[in-house]
Amino acid sequence: MRRRGERVSREKAAVAAEEEMKSTERKVEQGTEEYHCTGLLEQDFPELCARAGIASVPKVTLRPSPSFPTDEEPTELPLAEVLARIQRKYSRFQPCIQVEREHEDPRSVCAIFLRGWKIEEDMLGVLSQCLPALAGLQAVHLWKVGLTEQLLPALAALLAHCPRLRTLSLEGNPLPEPAFHMLMGSDSTLAHLWLRNNSIGDAAAQFIGQSLSTLSSSNRSLVSLVLSFNRISDLGAGYIAEGLRLNRSLLSLSLANNDIGDVGATRLAEVLGPFALTHAEVVERRRLLLAEALGRFCTTPKETEEQSEHPSSLRGSMAPDKLPPAKHGKTPAKKEPLRREEARQSKKPPELRATRSRDAKLSGQEKPSPEAPDPGKPLHPLLEEARQHQGSIILPGNRALLNLNLTYNHITERGLGAFLAALEGQQREKKPKMPGQQGLLCLSLEKNRIPPTSPAFARLQELLPPLQDPLPKNQGREEEQELGT
Repeated sequence: MRRRGERVSREKAAVAAEEEMKSTERKVEQGTEEYHCTGLLEQDFPELCARAGIASVPKVTLRPSPSFPTDEEPTELPLAEVLARIQRKYSRFQPCIQVEREHEDPRSVCAIFLRGWKIEEDMLGVLSQCLPALAGLQAVHLWKVGLTEQLLPALAALLAHCPRLRTLSLEGNPLPEPAFHMLMGSDSTLAHLWLRNNSIGDAAAQFIGQSLSTLSSSNRSLVSLVLSFNRISDLGAGYIAEGLRLNRSLLSLSLANNDIGDVGATRLAEVLGPFALTHAEVVERRRLLLAEALGRFCTTPKETEEQSEHPSSLRGSMAPDKLPPAKHGKTPAKKEPLRREEARQSKKPPELRATRSRDAKLSGQEKPSPEAPDPGKPLHPLLEEARQHQGSIILPGNRALLNLNLTYNHITERGLGAFLAALEGQQREKKPKMPGQQGLLCLSLEKNRIPPTSPAFARLQELLPPLQDPLPKNQGREEEQELGT
């Protein structure tokens, strides 16, 4: 019995040793240590896919340059060149990652394109490791990659780890639940966001409008937003107009090929002209003004830290002999000139009197140096110069938006009249002191229910300046594709 038990134990030990050896071999094959990306996408991406157990690994290729028609007569090409062109033409149907480089260096990838193949969770995990290693990555284009609302938070976390990424295109990725607003938070660094053909409805438009601005937060990085070829109606346009009330960063907005009519157009036009603040906005404006006024008399941060290091009991119980010698002088002798000064100031207007009294209070101590307004620091829209009219506080409106595309909607001359009134108001109003507040420069209303012989439409064209391109070239090409589709 003892020999039998020993034989069984030896067999078990041999099986365990064999299993441990196989496990060790698998670990050696897969790499037990964490892989450190090198910044070469052609090397990092296949390696990470192999470690993740992805069987079919898409190929990393250079994106071909766009070809333009020439007037030259076609020449006969050799058979090898014809076959190569056919292969390049149909290779786009195979899963691959196309890249654009700034120059010949393979580490200078500035844009990647994933088109027509579904991204699973494990693939997104691979991209989350290799894309942040691309120091020059500026744009990511994901066209029909089957994104879901479960994967979108992971995508947003991935974008946050790419320091130079400014452009994101998510075309052809409809989501059953509103989730695209996760990419437009107040901490987002995206400058250009394309959400074409994503079946975005009014519910999603409400969240997008709230991401543009609310009373407590505002997106300050987004420059252009493309929402064309969606299902946004008058209700959704109203939500987006609400977001434009206090947003001063968005320069271009495309709502082409939607279901917007006169009601939605009127809501958008009202934001471009002077509008009255709501009760909640008035309360917030007063709070901001009070905080700004109190901030002028606050000590510098260094002094505040020094004061916070000493307990209040110690600061309040300082002995008189520790005060500067100038404090030991007789104070009653100084009161008589001060009374005469107050008598003279009482005859001046209240504004000047308040200024002089404030200076008199600060004369005995070191005055905080008045900080000049920082041109790089954006002013809160509620603190813009306002006026009162019939008991309401009127703001000058959104003059930051330069380009608005509303082609292929259901707008009639009624909505056109609202935009005409807004443009005329912008040109009558004096330009604000803040830079970049020129007002609307391009308004596209073609292919709506407006007759081409409309006098209002002709007047609108007269008010708009000659067509310019205030946006980057890639955004201009995007708008051309919208008009030509």
